[in-house]
Parts: sequence; structure tokens; C-alpha cells
Amino acid sequence: MVSKTDDIPASVPNCNPVDLADEAGDGAQDSKETSKTSLKDSCGCGHSADTAMVNGDGAHGHTEEAESKQDGNGEADGGEESNEQEVIVIQDTGFTVKIQAPGTEPFDLQVSPQEMVQEIHQVLMDREDTCHRTCFSLQLDGNVLDNFAELKSIEGLQEGSLLKVVEEPYTVREARIHVRHIRDLLKSLDPSDAYNGVDCNSLSFLSIFTDGDLGDSGKRKKKGNELEQIDCTPPEHILPGSKDRPLVPLQPQNKDWKPMQCLKVLTMSGWNPPPGNRKMHGDLMYLYIVTVEERHVSVTASTRGFYLNQSTTYTFNPKPANPSFLSHSLVELLSQISPAFKKNFTALQKKRVQRHPFERIATPFQVYSWTAPQVDHAMDCVRAEDAYTSRLGYEEHIPGQTRDWNEELQTTRELPRKNLPERLLRERAIFKVHSDFAAAATRGAMAVIDGNVMAINPGEETRMQMFIWNNIFFSLGFDVRDHYRELGGDAAAHAAPTNDLNGVRAYGAVDVEGLYTLGTVVVDYRGYRVTAQSIIPGILEREQEQSVIYGSIDFGKTVVSHSKYLELLEKTSRPLKVQRHSVLNEKNDKVELCSSVECKGIIGNDGRHYILDLLRTFPPDLNFLPVDGEELPPESQRQGFPRQHRHRLACLRQELIEAFVEHRYLLFMKMAALQLMQQKANKDTKTDTPAITETSDTPSESNADTTQTQTAASDPPSVTEVSTDSTNQTDNNTSAASEAVKEGEENSSKPATNGPLDLTTTQNGECKSPLEDPKSREVVLNACKAVGSISNTSFDIRFNPDIFSPGVRFPDDSADDVQKQKQLLKDAAAFLVSCQVPSLVKDCLDHSALPMDGATLTEALRQRGINIRYLGSVLEFVDKTPAKAQLEHFYRIGISELITRCAKHIFKTYLQGVELSALSAAVSHFLNCFLSSFPDAVAHLPPDELVSRRKSRKRRNRVPGGGDNTAWASLTPNELWKNIASEAQSYYHFTVQCDSVDQVVEKYGLQKITLLREISVKTGIQILIKEYNFDSRHKPAFTEEDILNIFPVVKHVNPKASDAFHFFQSGQAKVQQGFLKEGCELINEALNLFNNVYGAMHVEICACLRLLARLNYIMGDHPEALSNQQKAVLMSERVLGIEHPNTIQEYMHLALYCFANGQLSTALKLLYRARYLMLMVTGEDHPEMALLDSNIGLVLHGVMEYDLSLRFLENALTINTKYHGPRSLKVALSHHLVARVYESKAEFRSALQHEKEGYTIYKNQMGEAHEKTKESSEYLKYLTQQAVALQRTMNEIYKNGSNASIMPLKFTAPSMASVLEQLNIINGIIFIPLSQKDLENLKAEVQRRQQLQELGKIEETTEDSPLELEDKIPID
Repeated sequence: MVSKTDDIPASVPNCNPVDLADEAGDGAQDSKETSKTSLKDSCGCGHSADTAMVNGDGAHGHTEEAESKQDGNGEADGGEESNEQEVIVIQDTGFTVKIQAPGTEPFDLQVSPQEMVQEIHQVLMDREDTCHRTCFSLQLDGNVLDNFAELKSIEGLQEGSLLKVVEEPYTVREARIHVRHIRDLLKSLDPSDAYNGVDCNSLSFLSIFTDGDLGDSGKRKKKGNELEQIDCTPPEHILPGSKDRPLVPLQPQNKDWKPMQCLKVLTMSGWNPPPGNRKMHGDLMYLYIVTVEERHVSVTASTRGFYLNQSTTYTFNPKPANPSFLSHSLVELLSQISPAFKKNFTALQKKRVQRHPFERIATPFQVYSWTAPQVDHAMDCVRAEDAYTSRLGYEEHIPGQTRDWNEELQTTRELPRKNLPERLLRERAIFKVHSDFAAAATRGAMAVIDGNVMAINPGEETRMQMFIWNNIFFSLGFDVRDHYRELGGDAAAHAAPTNDLNGVRAYGAVDVEGLYTLGTVVVDYRGYRVTAQSIIPGILEREQEQSVIYGSIDFGKTVVSHSKYLELLEKTSRPLKVQRHSVLNEKNDKVELCSSVECKGIIGNDGRHYILDLLRTFPPDLNFLPVDGEELPPESQRQGFPRQHRHRLACLRQELIEAFVEHRYLLFMKMAALQLMQQKANKDTKTDTPAITETSDTPSESNADTTQTQTAASDPPSVTEVSTDSTNQTDNNTSAASEAVKEGEENSSKPATNGPLDLTTTQNGECKSPLEDPKSREVVLNACKAVGSISNTSFDIRFNPDIFSPGVRFPDDSADDVQKQKQLLKDAAAFLVSCQVPSLVKDCLDHSALPMDGATLTEALRQRGINIRYLGSVLEFVDKTPAKAQLEHFYRIGISELITRCAKHIFKTYLQGVELSALSAAVSHFLNCFLSSFPDAVAHLPPDELVSRRKSRKRRNRVPGGGDNTAWASLTPNELWKNIASEAQSYYHFTVQCDSVDQVVEKYGLQKITLLREISVKTGIQILIKEYNFDSRHKPAFTEEDILNIFPVVKHVNPKASDAFHFFQSGQAKVQQGFLKEGCELINEALNLFNNVYGAMHVEICACLRLLARLNYIMGDHPEALSNQQKAVLMSERVLGIEHPNTIQEYMHLALYCFANGQLSTALKLLYRARYLMLMVTGEDHPEMALLDSNIGLVLHGVMEYDLSLRFLENALTINTKYHGPRSLKVALSHHLVARVYESKAEFRSALQHEKEGYTIYKNQMGEAHEKTKESSEYLKYLTQQAVALQRTMNEIYKNGSNASIMPLKFTAPSMASVLEQLNIINGIIFIPLSQKDLENLKAEVQRRQQLQELGKIEETTEDSPLELEDKIPID
């Protein structure tokens, strides 16, 4: 379980082991420790290997494709020791200050020396009793504190100091901020911002199921015995076997949201701005207010505060009214004139403060909801004002100017990063700027498509226009000026931005000092793809030809290079596996490059070296790039490759390159070891043939070999087995072979190092450095050749991204090299098909990957480096798999993903021809054609008089690309499904033989509600939440009133918190090894650092909290587990979405901890919620549903609802049998659970029947002697006795009638403890009572094992050892 290399992350989404090759010895050693966390817990859900997890181990829907390499700049944190030292520096002890605000009692506030004074301001603006103040200063002994000063820098500020809150005079800006803040307070419980997808608000429903906060640390007031008052009956649609999939329960009604009205209207007055003579009296602006009591008042905001004036709607009289109620705060003024305001505002603030902070904090990136109720549109001055100012793109916080995004993005990169505090500051700044930039770019892209931004080239036709807004450059994803003509025209122009974004992400992750990329965001909105980029200073003033000093602007006809760029890119070439190479320019001169030719280098006016157009950072994918005269390897040909693709920009994913290199690395080690052994054997005239037989198949990329190395990517734990097997057959453990193996171990813990590995590193006493010995040199040379390394003395694989680029020519002297590179590319393409696809399917078969919906499926593919264009091939592969029945869930999700993606492609072009006034009609018509059984869906055109007036106008201000405005209306369901089938054929090479939605649903077992969710999420549609009747043949399911909004779909870079991530991984590794306390400390530390970088809300924090909760639970601290898990659920709802598979998982964990805390009814509600969500997202037929139903069944059993319990447990049994096979241990457990319920019902015959089934499985799988088998046979005996006793009693009654003497029978209601024990087992948590001594022994044993492992002496026993250990440690 804990051997050294046994736990390299197998497919943890974001932790491709760090590139350590170039790191200092001890640092590398340390990060090596950190980068090899074990898989079981990779997502902190910590399911045991047996219990599956949704979405494989990646249940963190890392909103963006998994980025590899956390800290690519290769700065090791010189050993964990120094790390922990640094951390201590950060956590300076806090102290308490007293705060005295006008009109309130002084109160204490805990602060930390790092905080700024401003953060105290924020706290006061959030506190219930001071929230209505915004314009004040804090004073210490009469001195005003500077807002941006850190507390530790303020003289005289110490424990117990008194800070006074002093009201300051207003300015126009302060008055605006005040009004905005009051409006935010009034709206604080109103979810409309979350529905409208603004200001990073998003939905969360957990509190409805937990009746508020679980924070009473689970000590709910129990009235008498809690069992009495639980109503356990779930709604009909949640019961197993129900076909009804309602949509409305997705967003249960929250009673808090019925807003308590404080005011009817609060808006800017029409009398603004104040005329000059009033300005000189201190008038800043005027407000118009209608109170709940229908009193209309006009208010002046002056430098001294707010007061009533005598203006009315039509006459201006700025004189103060009598009485004027002058108040420094608007709230105080309104409380005096409106009793209802006073009462409701106070109540509202009470409620606001009671909400969990995680329900209110903004998320770093906007999350959109695809359903929403009809929200009333109320007057809102601030929203109205925002809508007008945002066109200028000026942001509220920065007084009157736009932000220089490029400067901000690049300056944060330049911050120092020598030690932990510096790195935290730097990563925090980078993350913050990125999330602001993504938000601004999204707003801008929408403004561009909605026609609110003037083009910088207004004379050109619409598809060629470019825009600048708020210092961001926007371009549309069309092939302008035939730039991509050779590469596939518009299809290539549509793919290029996402490829470019992947390039930006890769270079950003390597993080080389002095090399800069542009801020890049890709936004899909209303059928258009918009690329938003920050602007290189000075680029707009000059022609591109002049500014490009590296790379090519015409795809390789003219190429230039630059020494500084070569030097900078050389640093990225190892981590990104890019080979330095030469190409010919138009004069046939050699030009040296270290990137693809398209990659352009421009030095900005700020003197920084920028690279842009990174669309070919990664090498081309030959499976989708037919080249004349080139043959692909047989593995690819057998699957029908190469296939024609829409464009020629198809390239391999970074994850695939990493996996491929790692795979080759294992091969290299294996060959070197074998050959060295052979030499040694020949020298000692021993002929240990067993060692040699293997060489025959190593060099080939054959399947025999790949099964042996288990496709390194998905399963690196096989590393040691491979390398040690081969040596342990000879006993010369000190021979050169074991040197090589030791090397192998060193490096296998950091796979994909891809850095010169010289076998010289281990000079053992008697062995001179192998490379001085010509024989060893030859060994390495052979191994290098066999695996395609670019160096002859070390393992180093890199790719030339320009191979097969049209228009690129290579010099003659590198022909040999080019040939090698072509072979490497073919091998990589074959590796994808012959290793990665089967390994994905294998992971799905053994449930280590468990996709639940389109997004998690996509992620499972991408983690393994499989592009989505392979989806058709993956599905064909599944179809041919013998165990197809056990992959039904995977196949179904794959088909639905394929169909909705095809529909998305069609929808994209469909929308481009629709003008704004017909948008909702067009979208509802498309959805009717896609999902409704109504055969002749007719579109409702907008009323004619509107259309005709538009037509007569010039076509100047048409939106980009608009075609015939009403062509969309002629689409029919039949035609749409024909198009979907042909799109599936041409894009995915997959045949869907269906010409209507009902046939598809019938044939593949899909659900219409799931298809609706998938298409809405993919295209950004928001629909009204109500019950849709898809199956009516008489009227269409959707009307235009049902389409509420259309949102952008945004792709951006996700900057990482590298140090926090290392801590998180070390923590996982410790937990893996059974050091729970240490693990817990490390993970708490990681949580701190994550909070430091990301703020409070982020997917990675979510994973951290979930793992913490699990550890708390295992260590017996149930209330703490509950509190952490509650945060994890709230965060998952907020950052991933209320029905994301990860959220469903979090709900299940929370239910378990609630049950353990004695909150049974809450546990049931949570489980029912999880089941409802799961039914909607994927349907009932899914392996994860078995776990969920077992949980529900057990809890129901615990509350003595036996019949209900059986319905769920028997369903779980059916599903387990289907997906794990009838002989699996999971099925045995299911049988046992069902038997227990029958026993409680005193139906002993059925109980016996089920327990016998279970017993048989245990006996066959584990043998007679195993404790499970014994337990089962004991239970069988007990059941038989009970059955006999019951029968006796019955006979007695029949014989003697009413006066029979009846033995009292024991009918046992299960104890909570026994139910909890079973719950722990099915959720993969095993507690073993260990004494202190056992623990000590265990740790000693673990350490001994590790030392042995390092010495390379441990024999094959490692393979059985995990079993013994697992029985002892509470590993989950």
C-alpha cells in the first residue's frame, strides 16, 4: 500500500508529476515526495479502490481541462522542512481590537497583522449593526489610519486598542458607493442576480434541505425520541422504477427568497446632476424614493449626508423639507420616514447575517444556471446605471479610467517568487487579475455580438470586423482574408482560438521568466466564437510585418528568428517536449526555431518579449490528418485511421504527450535493465534465460507490451513491478542491472521527467560509471534508438510541431531527423488508439472512472489525452468490448454527448442567421425540432410590422454574418435529425441510425430531460423552470416564452496555486500511508494556502474540504466533519453548479455525516435530493446509483421503514449485479443488506435465500477461512434458528388456538450503530480499532518497507502486501 512508487497519481486530473528533471537535488527529492500521491484519494473523496467515484477520480470538474505541471518553473521548495518554516512565517498570531461605531456599543474584532485597514472596513460594512455605513475613517487616538496600510505597520496598534469609526464627508463617488451598497443590502436575499448570471452570483439550495445551518454542530434539540417525527416517504418521482422526471424540483422554493419589501422604488432622480449653484451648496446627487407606505420623496445626497428636499416629479425645489431628517446614512433617513422600512430592513439584515457565508461570497468565475423561474423585473437604479456605463467599459472601482489589462497581467507575472510568502502574493495577484479579465472579456464579447461596440474597421463586411473595448481586442472566429484557406477555412478559424488557448495555458504553466503570453479568453455566444485578447503595447500603431521578429506570419513562407526568443523558448522546450529545429525560408536559408512556425514573437513598446498564435504548440494528430504517401501504424489502420477531419489543425493534447513520453520512458528503462543484465549474465557465464526472453517484444509498440506496462498514463503504479520483476530473476542485486533499476525507481517516481537520465548517476563501489564502459554506452544507445529519443546518451523525447505543416520546408541535412520525428508522431497517434482508449474503457469497467454526464465524460477522455473527436471511435471500441453490458452507462452517456455535440454544431450556424427580435422564437423552435415528439413544429415568426420596418433599413448594422433572417423558421424535426445523423457521420465517423428523437430515446435508452440539460449547458440557453410535455403529439413542448436568456460559454486559463497543491498532495500521500494526523495537518495547511491564493471559493478548495471532512470523520470528530462537508457541498453548488455530478457526490457524503450525528431526517432529505439530481443528470441505470440506493435503503432500515427500504436495496442489488457481475463482493454485500431487512420484517425465508447467495459468493471468492465467509455462515445459522422458532410458535397457535403459550420472539429493530457500521462499509470507510502499540508497529513496518523498497530488495511480496495493510489502516 505504501511502497515508494506504488502511488504515483494514476489519473488525478491536475497532477501530472512535476517536471523535476532540472531541480536541485534535495528539492527534487522533496517534490518527488509530493508529486506521488496515491490515487485512491486523489479527489479527496477517498473512496476505496472498490467503491467507485463519479467521474473517476476527477470528481473535481476542473472547470478547465486539467492543467499539468503545477510549478513548471522547476523551483523546488528546498525540502519540506524549509517549507514548513516558511509557512510559520505567514501565520503571524492575530490580536483583538475594540471598535467603537457611532450609536452602537463597542465590540471586539479579531484581526491579523497582515491585514490591511481596508479589510476592517469590509467587515464593518458586512456586520449587522454597522452595515449601513460606507463613508467613514478609522481613527486610533485621533489619527486617521491609512486604508492601504498593513496593521503591523501602524504605530501603537496592539492588543486591546480602541479604534473609533468616524463619519467622513461624502464626495460624488462616495455617495454613489453608498447608494450601491444600500441597494446590495436590500437585494441580499434576492436570487435574481444568480439567475441572470451577473456579478459572480450563483445558486445554492443546500440550506433548504438542512433547514438552515448545520452549524449547531449537530446538537439539534431532540424532542423526545427523534424517530417519531420523521416523514420518510420520498416523492413519487424519486422511487426506484419511476419513469417520471420532473424539472421543477431542481430548484425548490426557498421561503427566504420571498423578499420582504423595504422600499417600492429607489432610483436616481431625473433632476441629476445638480446645477452649478446647488453644487456650491454641497449637493452631490438626487434620489427619488417611494416607500412601502406609498410616500413619494425626493432626497438630496450632500457632502454632509442625506436629507429630504422639496422637489416633486415635475418641479425642482432643492430646499430642505421640514423636517429634513439629515442623516449620514440613507438607512437612518429612511428608518425615520418609513416604519415599514425600519422593521423589514432590520429583519432582512438578521436573515442575511444568518446565511452561511458561502451562500453569499462571489465565485471567481461566473456560473450560469440553465433553468430559472419567472423573475419579476423590478426597478433598480444601479443596474440601470451599470448597463449604460459598461458600454464605455469603465469599471466602477477605478476612478474614471479603463484598466490596462495587459500591463496588469504581465506585471503580476513579474512579481518575485523566491520564497513562499512571495509566491503566495504572486499567485494571488495572477489569479485575481485573471478572473477579473475573464469577466471583463465576457462582458465585452457579449457587447460585441449584441452590436453595442463600434468596430475598428467599420467599412469591412461584418464577419471581418474587429473591435476594441475596455482595452481588450476582440475578433470573430471566421476565416478572414482566406488566412486559413489551406487549413480548412471557417472550420479551422473556429478551432484555432481554442488551440491557441491551450498553448497559452501550457506556456503559462511552465512560467518562464521573461517570456510573456497574452491574456486570452474564448467566448461562444449566440452562435459566434469571439476571441478576446489583451493588447501588446504599440502593436496597433505598426504593421504586423514590422513587428514580428520571430516566427512567420504566412504559415512558413517567410520565417525569421531571434536569438533572445530562442534562448527563452529553449527553457520551455523540455517541459513542453518541443524540439529545436531548422526550417527553410523563402530564400532557402536555414532558420532555427524552437516552436511551430505560426508562433510569432513580438517585442512590445514595453520591452517585453511576447509570443502569440500558439495554436500549434502541440504536434499534429496524424489519425485525423491524412498525408499522401504516409502510412500509419497497423494499430491505427485497423480502426479506420487516418480519417478526414474538418480542418488541418487537429493536434494531440498535452496529456497525451505526457502519457506517451512516460510510456516510452518505462520501455527505455526496461530495455536498458534487460540488456545490462544480459551483459552481466554473459560475463558471469550464467545464462539466466528468463531475463532475456522478454526483450523480444519490448521495442515494438505491440499490445502485448502495452498490457504489460499497463499504459503508463493511467496506471503508473506498475512502474516498479516492471522494473523490479526483470531484475529479481537474477540475484545479482548489486550488478549494473540493479543500478539501472534503482535509477528507474528514482525516476519513476517522477515519470515524464524527460530529462537526460545518465546511467552514471549511481556509482556503486565496484562498478565503474556505466557510461565509461563502452558496453553500457552501447546499451543506452540501443535503448535510446528503440524509443526514439533525440539524444543518444540519455532519454529525451521531444516533438517537432512543424512536421506535416503545409508550406513548411526543412533543410536537407535534417532529413534523417525529420524522418524520425514523423515516426514518433505515428507512434504517438497509434499509442492513443491502442493504449489510451483501451485504458479508459478498462478504468470504466473497474469503476475507477465513473462519468455521470457529458462534462465528466469529456473530462475522463481529456485526462487520458483523448480528444473529443475520438468519441465515435471510443464508442465503437466499447461496442466491440465483450463486457459491453457492464459499460452500458458509459455507452449511453457517450451517445448522448455525441448527439448533443452534433446538435450544438448545427445550432451554432442556425443561430447566426437569426436577428435579435426573433431569438427566443428561433431557440424554442430549435428545441422543439430537437426534443419534442410533435411531428410538425411550426416556428412563430415575429409579427410582420416589426420585420418589414427592419427590412427597409440599410444592412449596415446587421449583426455579424447574418444570412437570410427567416431561413431558420423552415427547419423541421425530420430535417434536423437527418442533419444530426450526417454530422455524427462526418465529424465523429459514427453512425446514428435514427430520424427522430423518439427513435433515439428508444434505441439508446436516453432521457429527454437529460438531452435538454446537455444541450442547454453546451449552448448557454436558459429555460423557464416548469414541467415540459415532450411526448405530446399534438402541441410542441416549448413556446418562445419558455426561453429566458442565452448566456455565453466561456473558456479561459485557470491559474494554479502551486504550493498549496504540493501541500495537498503531500497530505494525501501521508493519509495513504496511514499517518492521519500528519496528513490532516498538511491538508489544513493546503486549505490555508488555497484560501490565500483563490479567496474563499474554488473547486480545489472544495476537494480539500471534502478530504478534511472525511479525515475528521475517520478520526471520530463528527461535528467537525459535518461542518467541513457542509462547506464542500455549498461550494460545489456554487462553483460547479447545483446538479453537477461532483455536487451529487458531496450531498451523499454530507448525508453520511448527518446520519452519524443523529440527524436522520436531514440525512434522508439529502439522499433524496442526490437521487433526484442523479435521475435527472443520468437516469437510474448507473453504477453509482447502486451506492446511493444502498445508502437510502440503510437509513430507511434504521428508521424502521422496511418496505421502502427494500425497494431501494433491491434496486441496488439489481444494479450492482449488472455492473459488477453476479459474483462480485459488492453483490454479496447487497444480498446481505437485503437479508437484514427481511430479518427485521420476520420474513426469514427470503432473508435466508439472500444470505445464502451472499455466502456462496464469499466462499468462492475468499475461501472458507476468510472472516467474511465465517461472518456470513454465522448469520445464516442465526437466521435458521429464528425461522425455526417462528415456525414453532405458529404451529403452537394453530394447534392450541387462543390459549397457546407463546414464546416471545425477538424482532430486532436495527441499532443505529449497526446501520452506521454498514453505511461506513458501503461508502468505503473502514475503522479498525487499533491500540497505540499497533499503530507504532504499523508505522515501523511502513518505514521498514519503504527503506527496503529504496534498496530495491523487496521481492514479489509487495504485490500481496497491500491486503494485509489495508485490513489494519482506516484507509478509505
